[in-house]
Amino acid sequence: MEKEKASGNIVDLTILKRLFVFAKPYIGVFYFLVFLTIALSIAGPLRPMLIQKAIDNNVAQGDYPGLVNMIMLLIGLLIFQAIVQYLHTFYSGWLGQNIIKDIRIKLYRHIQSLKLSFFDKTPIGRLVTRNISDIETLAEVFSTGIAGIIADIMQLLVILGFMIWMDWSLTLVSLSLLPILLLATYIFKEKVKVAFNEVRAAVSNLNSFVQEHITGMNIVQIFNSEQREFEKFKEINKEHRKANIRSVLYYATYFPVAEVIQAAGIGLIVWYGGGQLVQGQVEFGMLIAFILYLQMFFRPIRMIADRFNTLQMGIVSSNRILDLLDNDSHIQNNGDFKPDHVNGDVKFENVSFAYVKDDYVLKDISFEAKAGETIALVGATGAGKSSVINLLSRFYEINKGGIYVDGRDIRDYDVANLRNHIAVVLQDVFLFSDSIFNNITLKNPNISREKVREAAEMVGALPFIEKLPGGFDYNVQERGATLSVGQRQLISFVRAMVYDPKIIVLDEATSSVDTETEELIQSAIQKMMHGRTSIVIAHRLSTIQNAKQILVLDKGEIVERGNHDELIEKDGYYAQLHQMQYKEVAKAV
Repeated sequence: MEKEKASGNIVDLTILKRLFVFAKPYIGVFYFLVFLTIALSIAGPLRPMLIQKAIDNNVAQGDYPGLVNMIMLLIGLLIFQAIVQYLHTFYSGWLGQNIIKDIRIKLYRHIQSLKLSFFDKTPIGRLVTRNISDIETLAEVFSTGIAGIIADIMQLLVILGFMIWMDWSLTLVSLSLLPILLLATYIFKEKVKVAFNEVRAAVSNLNSFVQEHITGMNIVQIFNSEQREFEKFKEINKEHRKANIRSVLYYATYFPVAEVIQAAGIGLIVWYGGGQLVQGQVEFGMLIAFILYLQMFFRPIRMIADRFNTLQMGIVSSNRILDLLDNDSHIQNNGDFKPDHVNGDVKFENVSFAYVKDDYVLKDISFEAKAGETIALVGATGAGKSSVINLLSRFYEINKGGIYVDGRDIRDYDVANLRNHIAVVLQDVFLFSDSIFNNITLKNPNISREKVREAAEMVGALPFIEKLPGGFDYNVQERGATLSVGQRQLISFVRAMVYDPKIIVLDEATSSVDTETEELIQSAIQKMMHGRTSIVIAHRLSTIQNAKQILVLDKGEIVERGNHDELIEKDGYYAQLHQMQYKEVAKAV
């Protein structure tokens, strides 16, 4: 498993600008939040000033009716602040959830469009982290991060304005320790940026490892590798723990430092303001107001640091999400040819292909299959057979040459339209944890239950499906774990047939089933191939003796071609392979 490393420097403003593009559909709510933020930043700092007025103008003067009026005003202000706070919290959360819904949809659609070569090189667990954990973290950017930071900064400015307006000398004394707090906050911010970068990388590595090893648990247990893999897990988990502890350490250091600085600031106000009070230069209410203002002033600074951590986690996650969205490893769907029907003529003309640059797995491959004909591919593992069928459906792009369907380059076709005319049945059948019916139709509303039943009956899958509890509604569990290999294969045949394709691509899979099931599968294959252009990867030569043309591949090149009888007469690679399988059958008998 490839480990993901923590990314380096992050250009916060650049990422934030790109994220705000997703807020455009909700710009009205965003402006409403700005209004609520302004209202909150003013409502809070008004309270100490009103308390100062109540003490100096009403309590000190014995003005009881005036004090009652001031108390009522304070209560009204608190109610107003509570309502605005409720609306601010709700709509900031609403905005965040709607934005991440849009981002998750865009990201998932983007992942669907990527080439299979991308998935060959990218751990699935990492993609799961991007689509789930990273986007959940990103939600905090919009719901509490940015909105909270803006509200705190505005409140700081309003408080500072009130303090200077009320008494500039007390303001200078009370904020004399502010540079120390700002320095501590800056150091904390920089340290946490690195720590959370490491945390997200550790989470991604952990997700990738767990996903891969749970999926491959049968291999782990077959080779008695539980302890070795457990030791690897412990090491990755240890890195995850270390990264989180580092971030906790910075929290544990910063907040006590901030509290001490705030307490020292209040001490300075009491010392200096008390002297001013004794000399009659300030009133008691003013001193109380400044103590309240200082508490209110230091709290947003501490909150900004905390919210910055939330924002920084979101920035790290955003960086990873945007990197994935920027990945352009997708099939170029520039074709606009969308025929309703194709005859099924397939032609490969001097096709060369490499998964890795210049390391060609197919070299100058040429062949042609007329509508309704069967072409068989034979060769050792790694000869390039699967690459041929992957290219036809444009799962990968060719490097040289051309592939044509009905005389038209497949790059001229709309990708979705091209694939609608081609059914690919692989040896390794993948079934989702869902009903048989949904696994066959893939929830396509245009495919009726009657059509599914007809297709199942045609390929011989109906008898075993009807015996299952619930029939077509039977849940096959993850990867079809409750079905046999042969049953999964038959369901994949039905899945192909309901789309009524004109071209069938078969990675023939009978090597892992019993004789009775093999006969059933072979019968299903013959029915599927009838009247359709078929390209078959042959594992057992007995199944392709009636093929119009057999291509023998070796190291990416066609070394022999012809029908069964012609190749036997050549006494070459195919004849040797046929003789070898014949001997194996004889021994088995």
